[in-house]
Formats: sequence, structure tokens, C-alpha cells
Amino acid sequence: MRIEHESVSITGRRKNNEDAVLAIPEHGLFAVADGMGGYEGGEVASKLALSSLRAYCDLLGEDGLGLSELGNVEGRRVASERLGLAIRIADREVRRRAVGRLRRMGTTIACVAVAGEHALLAHVGDSRVYRLREGEAKALTRDHSLLNELAGTSIGTAQAMRLNSIITQALGPGGDVQPTLSFQEVLPGDQYLVCSDGLSDVLDEAKIAWHMASKEGGAQALVDAAFAAGSRDNISALVIRVGEDAA
Repeated sequence: MRIEHESVSITGRRKNNEDAVLAIPEHGLFAVADGMGGYEGGEVASKLALSSLRAYCDLLGEDGLGLSELGNVEGRRVASERLGLAIRIADREVRRRAVGRLRRMGTTIACVAVAGEHALLAHVGDSRVYRLREGEAKALTRDHSLLNELAGTSIGTAQAMRLNSIITQALGPGGDVQPTLSFQEVLPGDQYLVCSDGLSDVLDEAKIAWHMASKEGGAQALVDAAFAAGSRDNISALVIRVGEDAA
């Protein structure tokens, strides 16, 4: 499969951009991190997490995350262990640097690793991965939020909005993270969106689908739409397109 990607990340209505974007096409790995923590902490945490991810992939060499074997059970086990370990190493690196005025820093992370007809997803926090297939966008990740942990309980709309903004996992603060990993079958024509909550908080799946499927669609169109919709946060969009290899 041929893979193309593009990304846009803007400060938006904030004073500085605490989001960071990573694309390592030679390893099939794409990620977005959304930092938090006051001062410049969020900015440091997101960049630190993604630089740690890159360093881990470089250390693995040509075999990388082992994505070429995602078509079999053992290959999936190896790839998920490697990507999960990469995220836990990034978590420890953020925690190691979280001292002094950076002591409260942390970051979310969402990753898509694509190879051939398969993809491996991983996330911590509320940065998301969506897939566009046949004109329909679908969220493939479920936020690590207090709202989702309380799913099934009776809560009001206002309380639900507040609880949804409280994440229960992030790289940096608290104990060791437990990234959620999942596998997806990839079809020619699929598009994947990895984004920060500055986008997903203001654009629903229908709007995401419309902008990704339009001729002028792509990362810039999604970011512009989120800003126009009133996003008060940094906004980052990383779009991955999968197509048939040229004959």
C-alpha cells in the first residue's frame, strides 16, 4: 500500500502551542501529543514524548516496530509489545524531567502505525484516532476520561461536559500508564486522522467526514474548521491516506 501524510498544528487562541506532531514514514508511525502542566511544561512534555518515541524507533533499526508481521498472531503480539513499551519509555522520560517548575507537566498521545493491509493503534488520554472509509468517519479510540469511566451512570449534560474534560491517564503525572492498543484492517482509500482535543471537541464525526472527503479536504481544512467552530485550544491534525501501490 502507498501511504501519504500531511499535518498542521496551530496555537489557535492560546498563547503557546503545547501540541506536537510526529511522522516517521519509514517506520509507518504517526503520532500526536497534547501537553499540559502550566508554564512551558505542556510544550516540553509533548515534544519530549515524541522525541522519545522517535529515538526508540531509531534504536530498533530497520525492523522497527515489526509491523510487516501484523497479519499473524505472533507478529501482532510483538508489534503491540514494542509500541506499548515505546509509550511507557516516553512516560518515564517525561516523569524523569518533571521537576521544579515542570513538576506538573504531562501529555496525552495517540499513534497510528500502518503497514500494508494492517494498522496498530495506541493512545493514552483524550487525543483521538478517526478513520474515514467510504465517506463515513468513525472514532477508533475511546478517551481515557472520567466520563467514560462512569459510563452507564445517570449524570446531567453540564456534569458530563465537565467530566469529559478530566482525563484519567496521561504520560507524566501519576503512576505507570497503560496505553490502549488495537488493530485495524486497512483498505485502499482509507484515511486516518490523528488529532488533539482542540479539534475533536468542536467537530463531530459528520463534520470530520465532510472535511476529509471534500476535494479541499485535509489537515489544513480540518484545523481551519475547528478554529472557525470556536475551539479555544491548540489544534493539531495529522492525516494519513492509504492507496494502492503504483503498478
